[in-house]
Amino acid sequence: MQRYLAEFLSDPRVVELPRWLWLPILHGIVLRTRPAKSAKKYASIWTPAGSPLAVHTRNQAQLLTKIVAERSIKVAYAMRYGEPSIHAGLEQLKECGEIVVLPLYPQFSRSTTESIRDVLATSGGAKINMIESYHDHPAYIAALAAGVQRHWTAHGKGEKLVMSFHGLPKRSVERGDPYQAQCLATAKILAGSLRIAPADYLVTFQSRFGAAEWLRPYTEPVLIALARGGARRVDVLCPGFTSDCLETLEEIAIEARRAFLGAGGQEFHALPCLNEAPEWIVALARIAAA
Repeated sequence: MQRYLAEFLSDPRVVELPRWLWLPILHGIVLRTRPAKSAKKYASIWTPAGSPLAVHTRNQAQLLTKIVAERSIKVAYAMRYGEPSIHAGLEQLKECGEIVVLPLYPQFSRSTTESIRDVLATSGGAKINMIESYHDHPAYIAALAAGVQRHWTAHGKGEKLVMSFHGLPKRSVERGDPYQAQCLATAKILAGSLRIAPADYLVTFQSRFGAAEWLRPYTEPVLIALARGGARRVDVLCPGFTSDCLETLEEIAIEARRAFLGAGGQEFHALPCLNEAPEWIVALARIAAA
């Protein structure tokens, strides 16, 4: 855990502070306290097969392989931090003349998508094309809508649909990062596909880190306010996460649920991410071919 966090939090795209200021804080304070806290959180969502994020990502790659096999297309998957690394993934495809890199971040941000480009810039060999964003791609939106409709068919529909995206420091957007605008665009298009009115859904941001102001409104306070305002049931969807992971399974399905119910709410539904949904696997093939 400490090795993973050191790699993640050392990335200048993730923490946009001067290295002389941030690195002593990271190694002197953060890496001495955060690994134990993170390990406890991961333990609450761990499965016999391992990390949910790793399991879903591997499954997605295997399913995608099957539907593109007839076109003689090879598929490899990688993690930006940890293993298998991006370089390891590229190594599996070294015999290919052209490689398409599809980040599993639908909305572009310098802290995510651009960080992948940094790694690719150090790779030689085949021609590499990276898809920067697909926040409004019809196949991605259709996959999200299918998942929501599937949940509503099985469990009924909540009073509010809360679309919770990963947060970003506000200063990043002020410096020109398009992430917030793309999140809002995804939410608006998805709401239109689901045929729900603007009053029936909310866009929030989660996963704050550090003392700086991040994009608002924050997810958990919004859920508490909804419960205190009389909302009995909410449905929470995380459109920016293509696989269930710590942020969706622990932060939303456990912590946010506890906050909503503790504030007087009666029913909390954390909708699954795209994971292995057939519509999503087809969408991956279509997006990669764009």
